[in-house]
Amino acid sequence: MDWQALWLTLRLAILVAAALLVIGVPIAYWITYSRWRWKFLIEAVVALPVVLPPTVLGFYVLVALGPKSPLGTWWISLTGHSLAFTFQGILIGSVIYSLPFAVQPFAASFAAVDERLLVASSTLGASSLSTFRRVILPLSVPGLVTGAALSFAHTMGEFGVVLMVGGDIPGLTRTLSISVYDQVQALNYAAANYTSVVLLAISFTLLAVIYGLNRRIWAVWPWK
Repeated sequence: MDWQALWLTLRLAILVAAALLVIGVPIAYWITYSRWRWKFLIEAVVALPVVLPPTVLGFYVLVALGPKSPLGTWWISLTGHSLAFTFQGILIGSVIYSLPFAVQPFAASFAAVDERLLVASSTLGASSLSTFRRVILPLSVPGLVTGAALSFAHTMGEFGVVLMVGGDIPGLTRTLSISVYDQVQALNYAAANYTSVVLLAISFTLLAVIYGLNRRIWAVWPWK
């Protein structure tokens, strides 16, 4: 078992889930309540990683993070090294790749909030921010938890994007999925099976707990 890869993967998944809570909630709120005519274009961009091959997405992220891009040039001037083939690079790539897995559940939970509650809140003089904080957010907890959990689990199993953006550097960019690939390439099927079982167990346990908690939340919520 590659414990170094396990720790790196867990750290990456936690940071991606946290980042998508910060980034994904405003995007989901805008998608849900915006009346802009061309909103569907933004929705398509957000959903693009679902249908785009990971290697294609990884290639463009790699180009965007490279030393000749504005972001890459700025990062080099700031730190002295490129974003490509670093942990920070795979973190950015993973956030982009998992974006729809967070935003779509967030937006669905916001859309499910009874519009009459929003009208009542507005009638009572509450601002949009106050309505979001006191009405929309509490009623959307199950969707927020689901989105964060899906982005975490999705990051745990990433392969193509991480490999394209970060390569296979032990202790720096080698995740568990890349470790499984390396073990298979080395014909070490026992180790690959063990690592795969660990990934399977973590992902299944996380999803089972999240769906179980959400079911309980919905069962209890009306009585509060």
